[in-house]
Amino acid sequence: MAHSANLISTDDLARQLGAPAVRVFDCTTYLKPGPDGRYIAESGRANYDKGHIPGAAFLDLQADLSDKSSKLRFTLPSLEELTKAFAAKGVGHGTFVVLYSHASPVWASRIWWMLRAVGFDDVAILDGGLDKWKAENRPLSTEATTHPEATLTLRGRPEIFVDKEKIKSAIGAADTLTLNALSHDQHNGTGGVVYGRAGRIAGSSCVPAASLFGPDKALKPIADLRAAFDGVGAAPDKRVLVYCGGGIAATLDAFVLTALLGHKNVSVYDNSMQEWANDPSLPMQTG
Repeated sequence: MAHSANLISTDDLARQLGAPAVRVFDCTTYLKPGPDGRYIAESGRANYDKGHIPGAAFLDLQADLSDKSSKLRFTLPSLEELTKAFAAKGVGHGTFVVLYSHASPVWASRIWWMLRAVGFDDVAILDGGLDKWKAENRPLSTEATTHPEATLTLRGRPEIFVDKEKIKSAIGAADTLTLNALSHDQHNGTGGVVYGRAGRIAGSSCVPAASLFGPDKALKPIADLRAAFDGVGAAPDKRVLVYCGGGIAATLDAFVLTALLGHKNVSVYDNSMQEWANDPSLPMQTG
């Protein structure tokens, strides 16, 4: 296991469950292929109701933490609105937040990155998520939890999310690496789910988020993670802009780079390929 204050093991969480300041959240969303070849987003609430880590509440990314006025999925709301939404769910000063998800850690990393954007840092991702917790035969609960509302002050880091103009202006910049967290097939335009035009943002490299964790959903050893990013030239002194389909998988690359590898200048393209691939004026590549 890679070690970081922002990554917590199942053993450590088991010891801390029930502590007054601990706030655990299930962040799961499921993406299922639709008849048109694109994903359908489904809340993980039903699976949460069937069994979750005891004391965990549920965070619905699409329903409660996304911009409802956006035509695109999972768009970040204003940081002021986001701060209020997190406080209403029990995230606040004096609390320690643990995030987990089922099937993939990218949903937990998305919420982690959003909390970082509002300036809340007392938060960790459960390494291995619900999958590892269940594989170890740890207790589950079907009793829904709601954490009491908290006080949270916005200390925004708006620069850790970028828009299409920032991505466009970075193409060809020697000091910036644009990084795709989708699969190599999607990156090359040879397969997988597409979000419009097939392929990648022009000039971008690829470290798939799915390559960063193993079958148990725990992150790979730190040496393997470092090698993956070193292999595409993600040097610590470079600015790294990460994208994916809708700004979700990109946050796992961003989490590893910042929380585990110590990079200081990493941002996520919020609307990612669902926006870029549908704008014919924006350059793409295949092959």
